[in-house]
Amino acid sequence: MKSIDHIISEFSSLAWGLPLLILLIGGGLYLLVRSRFLPFTFFGHALRVLRGKYDDPNDPGEISHFKALTTALSSTIGMGNIAGVALAISVGGPGAMFWMWVSAIVGMSTKFFTSTLAIMYRGKDSNGELQGGPMYFIVEGLGKQWKPLAIMFSVFGMLGALPVVNVNQLKQAVNDILLVPNGIEVSLYTNLVIAAILVVLTSIVILGGIKRISTIASKLVPAMVVLYFGLVLIILGINYTEVPKYLQLIITDAFSADFIKGDAFLGGMLGALILLGIRRGAFSNEAGIGTAPMAHGAAKTAEPVREGLVAMLGPAIDTLVICTLTALAILVTGVWQTTSDNGVTLTASAFEDAMPGIGQYALMICVFIFSISSLFSYSYYGSKCMSFLFGAKHKHYYNYFYILSIILAATTDFRTMINLIDGVFALMAIPTMTATLIMAPRVVKEIKAYKNRLKKV
Repeated sequence: MKSIDHIISEFSSLAWGLPLLILLIGGGLYLLVRSRFLPFTFFGHALRVLRGKYDDPNDPGEISHFKALTTALSSTIGMGNIAGVALAISVGGPGAMFWMWVSAIVGMSTKFFTSTLAIMYRGKDSNGELQGGPMYFIVEGLGKQWKPLAIMFSVFGMLGALPVVNVNQLKQAVNDILLVPNGIEVSLYTNLVIAAILVVLTSIVILGGIKRISTIASKLVPAMVVLYFGLVLIILGINYTEVPKYLQLIITDAFSADFIKGDAFLGGMLGALILLGIRRGAFSNEAGIGTAPMAHGAAKTAEPVREGLVAMLGPAIDTLVICTLTALAILVTGVWQTTSDNGVTLTASAFEDAMPGIGQYALMICVFIFSISSLFSYSYYGSKCMSFLFGAKHKHYYNYFYILSIILAATTDFRTMINLIDGVFALMAIPTMTATLIMAPRVVKEIKAYKNRLKKV
């Protein structure tokens, strides 16, 4: 098992090298400039689109703008926001959060471009149904000669969509918060019981397809964001004197890298901190990875730019709001310096420190909702990848593979799982970002056309 852990760790480190950092952040900055900072200048318009002002039931697609965003958010607002942030701070210190912010700001432009392309170049699966996502916009936008890139995305997409991190951390939360404190011995048997419960819940929802997934997500996501937001505000209110100090430390430590543990990158520990922040940011908001365009590609719209604008709200909600709240909760309570915990256990320590007796149970509710909602949407992504590779009539087989992976994740080490998904996400980003950068001028042209159409309305 140790040798497998080592191989997966090396694979993740190799995948997340300098070339990928340049592709994700350099590419995102290029897209931000090419769009003339559209994600920020059209932010208000994006909110109006999200509220349904421009919805037309006769437009092509399966789900509304709001349901597309909540489906995408149900995967991104997950354990990346609780366990991922905790891991980033436990390894990198407060400064890691700053580089997650950078990842999110740049990621807003990346999400805009990738999701606009998902509508511009929708393709049809073998059943003749309209589909969106990187594999389709690569083939439809660049031509059949680029299909190997689409195949690469789909192969790694099936692996990247596996719910291994969410399940692993939900299991850890159940063990640390519910079982161990009540004198129940954690064992393979208890882990398998947790896995079995998750298998039943997940099966009921995912076997109903995108419409059932999006309906459940549209109800769960707003509720879980409000609940988590409220709980963290209580923690910050209790420790309000510490908040300004740690906001300042996030910024100063981003350039001094005083707390990071691990190997140097780009010649120093600052490089290692930047890489850590970008990795955790990418895991959290998935900008440039290619998962969200698969959800946004199912939106009912004839205007690609509108869906791109809705999609770019994702990193703002996910990383700039939710991840920042988690980071501040961990920092102001001081648990990042007083315990050796990482992942969800560290966040649980912060909640319990601020709200003794009820804090960790309140977090347990959030963890459960975050994890379950992610389980539903990721299955949709994986089945779309399988449909592209093997035909729509075979896509349901992915759900069985997906359900089996829940059992694997409940019995495996956290670092192994997160390194595996990190590495696979990196390999998904290569085809997604390559195709997006090539077709960026077409999106810019579509932006100009959309602005002209808006003036006539």
